[in-house]
Amino acid sequence: MRVARLTAAIPPDIAATLDPGEAEALALAEQMHGSLVLLDETAARLKATQLGIPHTGLLGVLRQAKQAGQIGSLAAEIRKLQADARFFVSPALERRLLASVGE
Repeated sequence: MRVARLTAAIPPDIAATLDPGEAEALALAEQMHGSLVLLDETAARLKATQLGIPHTGLLGVLRQAKQAGQIGSLAAEIRKLQADARFFVSPALERRLLASVGE
């Protein structure tokens, strides 16, 4: 991971459809050519897919952390997010994620 600054204006088609932070994240990902961007909002993820920008969400990062042995329980981390940050995870997605890591 590295920190970079956006050096160009946010394209109007991105700025018009997303919140400022998400728009900047996608514009920066385009600038960085192939960089993975972290997005959780549905609209931003759809736009990233349209633009061919590789993306993942917080749950994807946690899944990778579980697979790498960096966290003990994906289920426990999801529960913390739900309790502390009111993070929504559909029951179907949660079941698939947990099954994918053997929980």
